Amino acid sequence: MEPRNSGPRVAVVGTGNVGSTFAYTLMQSGLVSELVLIDKNRDKAEGDAMDLNHGLAFVKPVRIWAGDYKDTAAADVIVIAAGAAQKPGETRIDLVRKNTEIFRDIIENIMMQEPRGVILVATNPVDILTLAALKFSGLPKGRVIGSGTILDTARFRYLLGRHLDVDPRSVHAYIIGEHGDSELAVWSQARVGTMSIRKFATLSGYHYSPKTAKEIFNGVRDAAYHIIEKKGATYYAIALGLQRIVEAILRDEHSVLSVSTLLTDYHGVNDICLGVPCVLTRDGIDRVIILPLNTQEKEAFQRSAAMLREVAVSVGLIE
Repeated sequence: MEPRNSGPRVAVVGTGNVGSTFAYTLMQSGLVSELVLIDKNRDKAEGDAMDLNHGLAFVKPVRIWAGDYKDTAAADVIVIAAGAAQKPGETRIDLVRKNTEIFRDIIENIMMQEPRGVILVATNPVDILTLAALKFSGLPKGRVIGSGTILDTARFRYLLGRHLDVDPRSVHAYIIGEHGDSELAVWSQARVGTMSIRKFATLSGYHYSPKTAKEIFNGVRDAAYHIIEKKGATYYAIALGLQRIVEAILRDEHSVLSVSTLLTDYHGVNDICLGVPCVLTRDGIDRVIILPLNTQEKEAFQRSAAMLREVAVSVGLIE
């Protein structure tokens, strides 16, 4: 390979729907100087690299190539999007055994290169596989991050914004817990600007009730199933979410994003990875933000953790 450029390098492991869409998104962002694509199917990675390179006349300079695991050594962020795909009617938890073994091989190959950067896990079930990546790598927990509930949170803000006729970027609300069926909406802390959702709806003349809240949450929780049923996979929005995480890391932003991390005494939850708001810096997760939760939310969060703990035990990640 040629000598490394002075700017940031991101490695993408797995160039399926999510990995290739993320690479396309990142290419246009101007965030990186080097983008390396790694896939078990070398032809697929080479084809994606060729296709992306043919668009370089339209974006800021970036060096893109199909590489291998040795190229992860100098990467600032290693995004893992490899694994078995979720099939129609299959839950994220159904994927766990297949993808845990796939991850064991991927992480071993990455760690042989003595990587210096942050590992970002995008493969589902993302919370379990973030735990697997952490266990298999032996890295400090701040350097192994899952995409967590960043997409669920974005869906939540979009649906709230659509219902209340405001820009989703002005909605401050989180989905936390599992990226999947047991996730929960933190309604008690949801805001438009600095105003509670209920108060904003009342003052703005928009209907809001427990039924409305349930419909919005169901729309968030079940979104992936509907998309998979209609088009086979989800990849556009998660690619943008991954870019946002990478941006926060590369720019040392100290931004708060809902990513998956190993928890210690988070409302009584320990030693399992779940999506919660975290401060992201150049070195990964700097600190975890413990949201105030009401009793109902706290119990739902603990149930989500207990469910994932059972799965982690079943595949030998924890005892």
